[in-house]
Amino acid sequence: MRNHPGQWALPGGSIDGAESPEEAALRELHEEVGLELDEGAILGRLDDFVTRSGFAITPVVVWAGAARALVPSEAEVASIHRIPLTEFMRADAPLLDPIEDSEHPVLRMPVGDTWIAAPTAAFLYQFRELCIAGRTVRVAHFEQPLFARK
Repeated sequence: MRNHPGQWALPGGSIDGAESPEEAALRELHEEVGLELDEGAILGRLDDFVTRSGFAITPVVVWAGAARALVPSEAEVASIHRIPLTEFMRADAPLLDPIEDSEHPVLRMPVGDTWIAAPTAAFLYQFRELCIAGRTVRVAHFEQPLFARK
């Protein structure tokens, strides 16, 4: 929240010590939104995404079952949004915008009357294509908007 105010993001953070990406994802999920899951909830990983600032993000997909009460960490989370899968399957998604300093477009995913930018949008798009539609797609080449390059 401090580094990227106003941007949509999924729970996540740095790997502590000898944690695996999956262990870190489960820990961060609990720390940020109060959802405690065990290793059996892990379905797999999506493609790593390296940001312009040099962070390597490993998206981990989990299954939490029925909707549960989520409690945002005041220090890390401004708000929690439950987004129906139909939003990710919209005909106008993804949005691909050219950017001057790259041959690759910025990827955005529309949600309601707003949109989510890469890298989060890249994870949502790959999740949509791979996990919902059953299509293989790579997303590491997509760009982030200029405001996300901090």
